[in-house]
Amino acid sequence: MSTSQAVASLQAEVHTLRHEITTLNGKGSSTAAEETLFVGQYLVERLVQLGITKMFGVPGDFNLGESDFVEDHPKIDWVGDCNELNAAYAADGYARVNDGKIGVVLTTFGVGELSAMNGIAGAFSEHIPVLHLVGVPSTAQQKAKPMLHHTLGDGRYDAYLEASRQFTVTQGVLNNKDTAASEIDRVLTECLVAAHPVYLMLPTDIAYTRISASRLHTPLSIEPPLNDSETEEFVLDEIIRLVEEAQNDAIILVDACSVRHGVKKEVEELYKRTGFPVYSAPMGKSVVAETYERYGGIYVGSISKPEVKDKVENAKLIISVGALKSDFNTGNFTYHIPTQNTIELHSDHTRVRFATFPGIGMKRLLPKLTSRLLSFKADAEQFAVPKFVLPLPEEADDVISQAWLWPRVGQFFRSKDVIVAETGTSSFGVLDIPLPQDAIFVSQILWGSIGWTVGATLGAAFASLDRNLNRTILFVGDGSIQLTVQELSVMMKWDLKPIIFVLNNSGYTIERYLHGMTRKYNDISNWYWTKLLGTLGGEEGKNCKSYTVKTKQELSTLLDDPTFAAAEVIQLVELIMPQHDAPRALKVQAELSGKTNRYVA
Repeated sequence: MSTSQAVASLQAEVHTLRHEITTLNGKGSSTAAEETLFVGQYLVERLVQLGITKMFGVPGDFNLGESDFVEDHPKIDWVGDCNELNAAYAADGYARVNDGKIGVVLTTFGVGELSAMNGIAGAFSEHIPVLHLVGVPSTAQQKAKPMLHHTLGDGRYDAYLEASRQFTVTQGVLNNKDTAASEIDRVLTECLVAAHPVYLMLPTDIAYTRISASRLHTPLSIEPPLNDSETEEFVLDEIIRLVEEAQNDAIILVDACSVRHGVKKEVEELYKRTGFPVYSAPMGKSVVAETYERYGGIYVGSISKPEVKDKVENAKLIISVGALKSDFNTGNFTYHIPTQNTIELHSDHTRVRFATFPGIGMKRLLPKLTSRLLSFKADAEQFAVPKFVLPLPEEADDVISQAWLWPRVGQFFRSKDVIVAETGTSSFGVLDIPLPQDAIFVSQILWGSIGWTVGATLGAAFASLDRNLNRTILFVGDGSIQLTVQELSVMMKWDLKPIIFVLNNSGYTIERYLHGMTRKYNDISNWYWTKLLGTLGGEEGKNCKSYTVKTKQELSTLLDDPTFAAAEVIQLVELIMPQHDAPRALKVQAELSGKTNRYVA
């Protein structure tokens, strides 16, 4: 465990103890101390208090009782997914779009939870707060260890709990009614404060055991720990000194953890009130309003546009906020930014050049830093920022090329749209599109599990309704959608109305560029895409519409159609595209990845 992780763990313990003290102090004066409810109901009430409106999952014999509590509650809905993997993806998508809220997936013991685990691992890698709630056999059966169905047949009832430890920041086992409520509170608090998945085992008998409701009168405390004031002041002084030494030639580089750890507003205050040029890493796209006049675009190492690469790498000081330096997020680790010119702000530590300060989190630090930097604004605004634009190229033919597609659909986007892009062609294509004000970009750039976007779109569409956002728009390849296509039926069941663009280019494009351009294993079976929604429960022309477009003109006509743009029903658009075409950034990334992962002895 690193020093930063150790400090974060201790801070979490202190946070939990403070909440317990507050709760115990409140119990003495509570007039509702004698109210009781079932443990399973207590959990649902806590989720409702946190603003959760949907629970994803698949019913199984060990979670059916808890499912009753969810279905019977007036403020939370049981969604019901086609499989547990899709449900985990949906919970992930729900949490990404619903800033500050968690996604919840309910599975059954063994077979269900293992099916969901890939989705939970992806949420872990990308800092997404998801509760994985698992209905498990009764405490008596866990003690007796019979050869029960869904077990491994060897008496190890904790095997799946042990597996979950690899992909969750904390785990809770509700095997004692006296501690069940406090354990639920601890796990939910850790999920939100750490912005990572958590795991909670709910035995069938404990779910239906009555406990006091008094703790519900004390809201969960989800504020991050306080920074040590003396260390924080030293860090601020050091940052100001470095800005002065750089003669205001500083830029701000925003990444994924800015939104994952709830500092989007603080970051906006920083770049608007200081005037420093601001750029985003791919995983930080849409954290900064891309209509902002001092936003320069996406920095992704050597893959960056030349003007962006020049401005970022030649700045005398880089203030990095919430960085996740993965291969696809850094142009295969081609950042050319010296550590001596870098300040890194994270959720649980700060780095100033070569020094690390554990426990100095950005949520508390950023407002103070902004205040200290106000006097630099006039000089900072003298530094030019490249304009973030993507012009529509003029091409001689009518084929829908990758170079033409992305700037064209960029013209179709509107304010508050939620744009979901599948790993590979779509995510690389959308990166260069300037998004409208308050649009949200959703993609799984680090974990990169193909098919993730279909389940995530389900969750994102629900979250969009919670937040009163605009349309949910999915871009997904024909190969990727085949992995998780069943969730389209759930979207129609709930009358959700996403627009789904299926890029039909006959296979796995990103894999072709990585290895095996003409290999058969990168080919797929072609489907009748325009019959898909009807097969999955829709009625074409009534509650769903499907289209095939083969040319630039056909696509432009469709995008300009007011009825299509209104998104009044779920719509699927099959885009016929060249098999071996790809966005510029994907080609460069694949070339770089190929060099570092060559199939040679």
